[in-house]
Amino acid sequence: MSSCTSSPETKSESPASGCGCGHAVVFDGASVGYRRALMGVIAINLVGFAVVAVGGLMAGSASLAANTLDFAADAATYALSLWAIGRSVQVRAGAALIKSASLAAMAAGILCFAIWRALSGATPEAGVISGLGLFGAAANLLAALLLVRYRNGDANVRSVWLCTRNDMIQCLAVAATGVAVGVTGSRWPDLLVGVLLAAVFLRSAWQITAQARQELREAKSTEANRDFVTHSRPSTSQL
Repeated sequence: MSSCTSSPETKSESPASGCGCGHAVVFDGASVGYRRALMGVIAINLVGFAVVAVGGLMAGSASLAANTLDFAADAATYALSLWAIGRSVQVRAGAALIKSASLAAMAAGILCFAIWRALSGATPEAGVISGLGLFGAAANLLAALLLVRYRNGDANVRSVWLCTRNDMIQCLAVAATGVAVGVTGSRWPDLLVGVLLAAVFLRSAWQITAQARQELREAKSTEANRDFVTHSRPSTSQL
């Protein structure tokens, strides 16, 4: 067994710790501390979804619709991340790709909702938007504090941090949107922020996809090299 091999419980939590074999090991989330942090973040997102969903329906806001979808998708995809920990590179990268696809789908949904709101002409409730935006920011700040030490790692781990960071930025933007709607008496600040948040989701989806594909290529290359060495080694009967 290689001296680089380590169990999920003994593997360093550092995102790029050395294993004594001359190369870095990317943190794959296989630690008790990370699992506990991730379970806490899942619980935070479930509570956030329930609260913001009710308020978003009351306010009729595109930015809050984005927030609601994000809390729901995060809870589901973080559960997927938890399941993928300790599994093969292919499984972990596949989980990251699913999260990337969910972000892209949310972006499309938010854009469609923003267009519908623009056509309907109704102005959302400014106070509800700001209040729920601040609530979401506080929830995601707590989640970010749980995850900050795990912000670097493989595509599966990295995607969790990127989503949480984006969520905090998003919620602050939503809170500011409520103020802008209240001051201007217009629906357009809300619609503009909804579109900008969709763009942020698309960018994160691209980043996660690029890293996951790179990890899959590296895993495939490593497997090919291992097969080459195994099949090119002379058998005992040939010696």
